[in-house]
Amino acid sequence: MPHDQLPTEGERQLDTIDEAILRLLRNDGRASVRSVAERVHISRANAYARINRLVESQVIRGFSARIDHERAGQGACAYITLKIVQDSWRTVREQLSRLPGAAHIALVSGDFDVLLLVHTTDNRQLRELVLTRIQAIPEVLSTRTLLVFEETDLLPEP
Repeated sequence: MPHDQLPTEGERQLDTIDEAILRLLRNDGRASVRSVAERVHISRANAYARINRLVESQVIRGFSARIDHERAGQGACAYITLKIVQDSWRTVREQLSRLPGAAHIALVSGDFDVLLLVHTTDNRQLRELVLTRIQAIPEVLSTRTLLVFEETDLLPEP
């Protein structure tokens, strides 16, 4: 956002210290407040207050673990594109979010409407998910499944 614009409702202006804290926590969500404070050169009290403010304002939506899906028994991965009935996004999103293995859902523009990332144990489970669960949603007009052969996590390793 340009510096001459005010944040819109729900946004907050981040300074360089906030951005440094976000980078650190993105790479290591388990970093202690003390470690964050030392690495961005601020007091622990300041780091604690800033992290709390980032959480309360929902800039930080939560903390999670990065999963190696193959080691976790989810060896099949696919992006599924969906064409859906106009104005059914909220209904479809709700149903897709309850699917086992659903990892990411996005409303997009282009040749399809929704992009869904799923992780399943194998291709048989993936087939079952697409053919019996997703295609059974009345608002889903069509699907296309793109198998993922290899993934690369773009976050730097800690």
